[in-house]
Amino acid sequence: MSRYDIYGIGAALVDTEIEVSDQDLVQLGIDKGVMTLVDAGQQTDLIRQLSGHLVASRRASGGSGANSIIAASYLGAKTFYSCKVADDENGEFYLNDLAAAGVAYTDNSAGHAGVTGRCLVMITPDAERTMTTFLGISETLSVDEIDEFALAQSDWAYIEGYLVTSASGKPAAKRLRELAAQSGVRTAISLSDPAIVRFFKSGLQEIIGDGVDLLFCNSAEALEFTGASNIDAALEQLKPWASQMAITRGAEGALLYDGVTVTHIDAVPTTAVDSNGAGDMFAGSFLYGLSRGMTFTDAGKLASRAASMVVSQFGPRLRPEQFGGIKAASCKPQATS
Repeated sequence: MSRYDIYGIGAALVDTEIEVSDQDLVQLGIDKGVMTLVDAGQQTDLIRQLSGHLVASRRASGGSGANSIIAASYLGAKTFYSCKVADDENGEFYLNDLAAAGVAYTDNSAGHAGVTGRCLVMITPDAERTMTTFLGISETLSVDEIDEFALAQSDWAYIEGYLVTSASGKPAAKRLRELAAQSGVRTAISLSDPAIVRFFKSGLQEIIGDGVDLLFCNSAEALEFTGASNIDAALEQLKPWASQMAITRGAEGALLYDGVTVTHIDAVPTTAVDSNGAGDMFAGSFLYGLSRGMTFTDAGKLASRAASMVVSQFGPRLRPEQFGGIKAASCKPQATS
């Protein structure tokens, strides 16, 4: 029996969320709806320019992979996360948050000289999230942070696609996939962001190598990765890269491919206020469902419920008590006509 259901690797970022207008983004020269890497000085300048908004800011441990792993852990999965934080207040905050969520990590995740990574998440009135990220010490995440013993005792290895931007993170992601394959651990990866696919497509292909077991992406990422003109064609062109996949489509739900059948999952109706973390929540909940023996369809319905709940409130995470309701809803018999 495996010790962990899911082993994840990714950046450790302390998120600060603020509400902005479209005009704010224009004035700041920031591309809406994508993640942009910045250095410490640029991010400090952005925070200064947006200082009037910070009274409504919210801080949380984040990073795409961590959001997914934490969601899976709160649902009940046994999880492990490889990351890197500095010996600073944000680093301590981050690891305490992981521990509170029941996520295991190695001692060498902490205590490094430098600055813990930060992400400024700007939410516009249409609920779209725009991010500027200073990776800090996470930029040096490497193969040294991989815990091979924990990985070999896991059912799934989950790779955050954002690692492709780092000179040491990309080899670490690639090595994790290789080690997982050697140990018979199933592999999953998220394409992370349309801009990441646009500018780092070849690096993502290098990480994926001869294929992963499960690929997560949204419609924009699928179209960018394949160059297809529609989502059905994109799904077909993604098959050589992954045995199975889940393509999220916002209000249009999700397309799932279990290796044989393509299934459409309806979105759960909600009023969206913040799209930050929706894809991460879907991936973490979906992997939790698979770890509990759910079918692709049932795991997709669970993930859709979780994603709809997270976009209905601010922040990339749900409160711990909210996960119980999601699980309870997944156990209810479906109404019949």
